[in-house]
Amino acid sequence: MNDRKYNRFNIIHMLVLLFFLGTNHYAFADHPADEEHADIRDTQAQVVEFPASFFARYQPNNALDMASQIPGFQLDNGENTRGFANAAGNVLINGTRPNVKQDSPSSILSRIPAANVVRIDLIRGQVAGVDLQGQPVVVNVILHEESELAVRWEGFVWKLSDSDTIMPGGSISLSNRWNEIDLNVGLEGNRHVHTTIGSRNSFDDIGDLSIEQAEDVFNEHALIRANLSASTTYGDTLWQLHSEFGYDKIDEIFEQIRTPQAPGSTTSTEEVIDDRESNDFELGITAERPLSEFLIGKGIFIYNHRNFTELSSEAIFDDTDTQTDFTLADIGTDTRELILRSEFDWTAIEDHTIQFNLEGAYNELEGSLFQTVDTGTGPVEEIVPGANTTVEELRLDFVLADTWSFSDVEFNYGIGGEFSNIKQTGDAELNRDFFFIKPHAVLLYSPEQSRQTRLLVAREISQLDFDDFVSASVFEDDQLALGNPNLKPETTWVADLSHEIRFGDISVVKLRGYHHWISDVEDLLPLTDAEEAPGNIGSGKRWGAEIEATMPLDWLSLSSARLDVKARWQDSSVTDPVTGDKRVLSSQGRLSSRIPYNDIDVKYIASVVFRQDFEAQQLAWGWNLIARDARPLFKVDELDIFDEGTIIGAFVESTRWFGLKMTLGVKDILDEQKVRTRTIYTGRRELSALRRTEITDVTRGRQFEFTVTGSF
Repeated sequence: MNDRKYNRFNIIHMLVLLFFLGTNHYAFADHPADEEHADIRDTQAQVVEFPASFFARYQPNNALDMASQIPGFQLDNGENTRGFANAAGNVLINGTRPNVKQDSPSSILSRIPAANVVRIDLIRGQVAGVDLQGQPVVVNVILHEESELAVRWEGFVWKLSDSDTIMPGGSISLSNRWNEIDLNVGLEGNRHVHTTIGSRNSFDDIGDLSIEQAEDVFNEHALIRANLSASTTYGDTLWQLHSEFGYDKIDEIFEQIRTPQAPGSTTSTEEVIDDRESNDFELGITAERPLSEFLIGKGIFIYNHRNFTELSSEAIFDDTDTQTDFTLADIGTDTRELILRSEFDWTAIEDHTIQFNLEGAYNELEGSLFQTVDTGTGPVEEIVPGANTTVEELRLDFVLADTWSFSDVEFNYGIGGEFSNIKQTGDAELNRDFFFIKPHAVLLYSPEQSRQTRLLVAREISQLDFDDFVSASVFEDDQLALGNPNLKPETTWVADLSHEIRFGDISVVKLRGYHHWISDVEDLLPLTDAEEAPGNIGSGKRWGAEIEATMPLDWLSLSSARLDVKARWQDSSVTDPVTGDKRVLSSQGRLSSRIPYNDIDVKYIASVVFRQDFEAQQLAWGWNLIARDARPLFKVDELDIFDEGTIIGAFVESTRWFGLKMTLGVKDILDEQKVRTRTIYTGRRELSALRRTEITDVTRGRQFEFTVTGSF
């Protein structure tokens, strides 16, 4: 693991070196706009317009291909939280956020043909008629008013290097204008199979191998989704509708062969079979109209429902293949959400835009678990406390804000409030009320389009995850994940300072520093010497710095090539509820071949993406890598650390045949070992003797993808 950390630090150093080389070159040289991109416009300091011609070199097939190439922009699909404001992401279409939560902005953009896009505006501050909803940057995709019938389709196959299975998938979408109604209909589906092969070995308190365990996981995932979007203007009112239906099915088999090393011991086998299904439906309706000369109003209605079922079994076999234990868990989760939201913009006062948003929401989660254990005498019901419960929330949220624009300065300030009532019935009976004040202030200094400084001070309130209220079994770790009905929302005072510099059309450098003061940190709270549950462990802090840069590589004699670099370093501090010592905040525990850059609580993370386009040959190629530090999860009797190494991918694409875009790619080229290290104690972590160390070391194989996209 030390070698792995050394290699990743070398990667960080390489990115920083490239960053300074690139920025120094453009800081001291005149870099005029490329002739083909000369129509990029700065209509005001907060807005940069990218016309469709800017994206021609990237051979886009849809609006997502275009938005992904905007310098200095990271697409945010929104948070998986209740309510609309934090879940909306940072994408607008014709000045309006999609009135959906389950259908991500990236999925919506992928269904819009590139030919329908007039331009994309990068908005970096308050603009009349645009609600940033806490986002520092949004993109506004402007579509043709009179779009002709267009069909966009995509087909692909996936294959893992460790499997002979071919995994197909595809999508198709239709855009048209019918009877003054703009329509977009989409359908997608795929089948994905992956295997995880490796070991999960246990070592005793002096480091000797005590149990050798071979581990094999087979996972098959199938999904289908259908979408319908429509918009029309009736009188002075713009009406928009969006609906989605989705079905997911996952079948997983986990097999582990345990061979104890002690003399006279026998081998045993554990087999976990997990079958999961979910159905989800969402409907969103928006009405927007001017209410007077200076007042615009908008109403939003959203309803979504998800039904999830899981049948999970764990069987233990001895060395004669005789079953000795069998546990069966029948799990059900039903979630519903209803949102009513209104937004008002008032511009009667010169140089001011006053906004008032009011949102009411009802959320419900019904969780059930029926579990039996059979040790050879027949199944006996096993009670899991807190597993059969219903959680309901009524929430009211408001924001009143003013944006004051004067000269090169823009000042957005305001106050919000959130009231909620959370009621839990079933295994746990509890009724609680919460009220939080949420002030915020954002100061922007934009002397010109190429330079902008942003200072944010705000109080943020986290949303409780209802799954943390409900208990569940974790067969793979032989543990219970207990729920906690007393969990409170985490509150954070945020200070964020950033400075952005643009050189020409593509080069962008952004530096950012931040500090978070956190109250009621959400982490794992000890209940006994061996059990913990999600809970609040006191106050904590998080601080860090981030670099983002996009730079052309002509200075390296790589024509039409660009490098996108993102790197973040962070530290944090909280008092450990077990040891009483200061430590970093817990991260999220899970091994993955796809590392999200927006992972919050990680020491460092870096991403670099290279792309080179040969326009005359209608060919492009590129590579990408992402690396992050190992992530700790602090439990009452265990320290759990997850580490995926450095994930590298590459692609080549062409549009020279049949008018189609063909892409061949490979992900996780190095087939990196994914390592999980569990340090388990006899009692409380670090306060008792070491029981054992368990190291999971697995690979998932390289993933090859061949994609063909087209439109007509």
